[in-house]
Amino acid sequence: MPIQLLPPQLANQIAAGEVVERPASVVKELVENSLDAGATQIELEIEKGGSKKILIRDNGNGIAEQELVLALSRHATSKISSLADLEQICSLGFRGEALASISSVSRLTLTSKPAAQDKAWQASAEGRDMAVQVRPAAHPDGTSIEVLDLFFNTPARRRFLRSDKTEFSHIDELVKRLALSRFDVSWSLTHNGQPIRRLPLCQHQGARQKRLAAICGRAFAEQALWIENQYQQIRLSGWILPPAACQTQAACQYSYVNGRMMRDKLLNHAIRQAYGEQLSAEQQPAFVLYLELAPSEVDVNVHPAKHEVRFHQARLVHDFVVSALADALQQSLAIAAPPSTAQTGIKPSPTSAEPVATWPAITKDNHYQRPLQADSNSPAGRSVGEGRLQFTAQNPVGKVNSSQRSSLTGGPGKEVNTSTVNAQLTYLASSTAQALPQKAQGSYLLVENRYVLWSEQQQLYLQDLTQAAALAWQQQVVSAPLLLPLRLQLITPELDWLLQQAAALEELGFDLLIRDNTAIIRAVPQWLRHTAISDWFSLMLQQGRQAQQAVTATALLALLLSANFLQAEILLNSFSQLLTSQHPTAQLLNVAAWADSLPERGHGS
Repeated sequence: MPIQLLPPQLANQIAAGEVVERPASVVKELVENSLDAGATQIELEIEKGGSKKILIRDNGNGIAEQELVLALSRHATSKISSLADLEQICSLGFRGEALASISSVSRLTLTSKPAAQDKAWQASAEGRDMAVQVRPAAHPDGTSIEVLDLFFNTPARRRFLRSDKTEFSHIDELVKRLALSRFDVSWSLTHNGQPIRRLPLCQHQGARQKRLAAICGRAFAEQALWIENQYQQIRLSGWILPPAACQTQAACQYSYVNGRMMRDKLLNHAIRQAYGEQLSAEQQPAFVLYLELAPSEVDVNVHPAKHEVRFHQARLVHDFVVSALADALQQSLAIAAPPSTAQTGIKPSPTSAEPVATWPAITKDNHYQRPLQADSNSPAGRSVGEGRLQFTAQNPVGKVNSSQRSSLTGGPGKEVNTSTVNAQLTYLASSTAQALPQKAQGSYLLVENRYVLWSEQQQLYLQDLTQAAALAWQQQVVSAPLLLPLRLQLITPELDWLLQQAAALEELGFDLLIRDNTAIIRAVPQWLRHTAISDWFSLMLQQGRQAQQAVTATALLALLLSANFLQAEILLNSFSQLLTSQHPTAQLLNVAAWADSLPERGHGS
């Protein structure tokens, strides 16, 4: 068969296969045209599920007499005229295919009267004939479109239609979705002459709540959380149901992008991720959400049925939706579930009523003690960390025992040269048995998993990491969310202790959800972000549950930063930044007194 152009009638029927899947598809295309025409009142009359009759009447702008024939032609539209218009579509329809496709598989009659026109005119077309007949008619301002005998000339398509009840249920669901997108429009729906749905125009918030209850149910309207969030040019608003109220059926899931009803995979994934572990495997989220952004940031020209869109900054949109919804859900948990309940949501919040522990002010005077040489070159007030003592692989760094640590401070000062300091530090490092990771060598000396020792400008410094971490925590609690929440099974004593520490853990930057006998860790303090969190947390529970009462954040921090919990990798990965902080907590040591207390070196090492 040679290549040839398809006849217009056949091309329209092929296009109808993409646009017109069932009666609800016809209703969608025609109602969107009414909304684009500025209608504020839309009436729908359906017979036999839409297979026999679909009549849609509106009070929109109408179509002029000279444009009626063109309106039923393919690729004819008043909504775009250039490629620039296609890249920033603000209307619901834009393809110019709907009326031509629908008229090719039905008996269609279009009657319209613009307000500036003296009388109404009617255009009709029937199936493959496609010959449009125009005649005068009686009609108020607006447009009526009647579609009879859908798929009468395509028996194969008609056989795929379901029962009248099923087809009408799809139309009813469509009307509900459309009604939630336009509260400024009144809606009326009848089926076989029986009124099914009547939704008056909403002029105030109370009327909007009534429409929400009529469509999503009274329980949803009463329990749903209103959210409103904006970032740059992206705005999210709407209602979302708290996790505890979500059901097992996806009865109310409506999302809109720039007023266009949408079932987008990216949005659905973001919504589900925002709920996270708060929903069980059987529960389904419930929401009515409106996403608004610049039309140029959305590509709606993806599918003929316009069910899908593409976002030019998909990751930004996804993360914004997750963040906005997660914040709203966390606030609802904080209100509904206090820390003493069986299900506790713990999240740092600037509006938290819990008091934040305060630490004594640290000044230059208590940063350092007794300089090695009393001269103007004393490094008091200088940032710590520059010119650290360099260790080599031949002299690995390691732990120092308690007897050595006890002699690190005190005693009258006397002058000691740099070679003496380096020699004693070499002995101190080489005499220990346990070496730290290779990356620590050439940096500083870790003492009993709590102190860091280093040299600078012929001065020896000791950094108390517990004190430094406490100071950093006092300045700002940084909570680091986990990409995948960590789940830990708890025994009863651990659960009891963890519930007692709810307020203290919240102040320290933990975000926990306790459900049944499981602790779901969703965020941890920044300094624990890159550690073996599960092992660390289990160890904390094992040690901490010996206490029978709740403790303050200050006391809990001391427990967290004790030698039992501070492992070498935590220090080297997370605390090295404290050595160059603007508020050092290091002490200048009296090296002479310390050096005199060391044992004699032996074996020529």
